[in-house]
Amino acid sequence: MLESIKEDIILSNKKSWDDAAPRFFGRTALPIYGPILPTENELNLFDDLSGKKVLEIGCGSGHSLKYMASNGASELWGIDLSDTQIEAARTLLSVVNNTKVNLFQGAMEKNPGIPIEYFDIVYSIYAIGWTVDLGRTLQNLYSYLKPGGKFIFSWEHPIHSRISQNGEQLIINKSYHDEGLQQCEPWDRPAIMNQLRISTYINELIQTGFQIEKIVEDVVIQEEIKSGDPAVWYTHKKASLIPPAFIIKCIKR
Repeated sequence: MLESIKEDIILSNKKSWDDAAPRFFGRTALPIYGPILPTENELNLFDDLSGKKVLEIGCGSGHSLKYMASNGASELWGIDLSDTQIEAARTLLSVVNNTKVNLFQGAMEKNPGIPIEYFDIVYSIYAIGWTVDLGRTLQNLYSYLKPGGKFIFSWEHPIHSRISQNGEQLIINKSYHDEGLQQCEPWDRPAIMNQLRISTYINELIQTGFQIEKIVEDVVIQEEIKSGDPAVWYTHKKASLIPPAFIIKCIKR
């Protein structure tokens, strides 16, 4: 029964993403990791990308893969749940020269034909929280990497959605310990994300076999986003008190 529920959620999320994809074209893509986070230009988590085979989980419109190509990656691979996103990525990456491109439409919980122990880097920019089964997804990602390969991902900080803004006040409206598949609040259509604690991510990574190298919860507030409007999902007020997002870098042992 649980597996059939997960399949239903994946299909529902696919429909929602197919409809919403144009709104997210080019958004939250490298060198940006997520809202109010330091960028890759500042963090240098990927190091030298020259000649690297890279795989993106939740590749969206392909802008992060294009960034990888511009920094010397030799092969670009991506998977995304949305057909609309994959078509956008194919179009965007069609102009990339001298770089192999392979894109798959499918759920991150399943392997659609991605080679095993092949990649130097697997990464995910603000997409991993859409998995309905984190353990299974991480096992897949681990299998795709060469020994010593890197897995880097960013996602919304789990405390962010637990706190709402009411004028100048921040109010805890949900328990941090409340985990599981839940409706994504900012979306006006069915969109189920996996709300998990930071410790759950860390423990699942360790159990899978990853060695955690770095966790980033830093905030970089730009003048142009200093909004106090509670209708904005990521505000300066909240970011000045709690991290809106996080990044984890780990290594396949």
